[in-house]
Amino acid sequence: MHAETTNLPEQAAITRRRAAMAVLAASDTAAIDARVEALTPPAFTLLREPEQGLVMLRGRIGGDGSAFNIGEATVSRAAVRLASGEVGFGYTLGRDRTKAKLIALCDALLQSADYAASVEAEVIAPLRTKVEAARAEKAAQTAATKVDFYTLVRGEG
Repeated sequence: MHAETTNLPEQAAITRRRAAMAVLAASDTAAIDARVEALTPPAFTLLREPEQGLVMLRGRIGGDGSAFNIGEATVSRAAVRLASGEVGFGYTLGRDRTKAKLIALCDALLQSADYAASVEAEVIAPLRTKVEAARAEKAAQTAATKVDFYTLVRGEG
């Protein structure tokens, strides 16, 4: 068997975590905090205190050219462990340490059999709806500013 097909449940879990992390990273800290507090999360320990650092941003001309450094971006990260042993990691652009800790907590809770369903239903799903609505509104605003340029072809006669 191929390695790609042997770990389908594990791949599904990874895909679910990635999607959840994308929603959390795009969400507001206060919104995440309010949703998580409503769950009354279990006790956890910080494996990595929330901290800030820099990451190098790289790009490619045309998407497939040689890589080059564009610049640096500030990132906050944290890691937590639930009493039941699940470890969660949180990363977010910017200097929001609280958001990094909340993302790490949600990541750990998503791996817990006791909390995964409630975190998905009570935290991730409502935030996903807000993020998608904000993206749709921004797309509509952007589309309203679209200008179509027509090329005029001059013919002889």
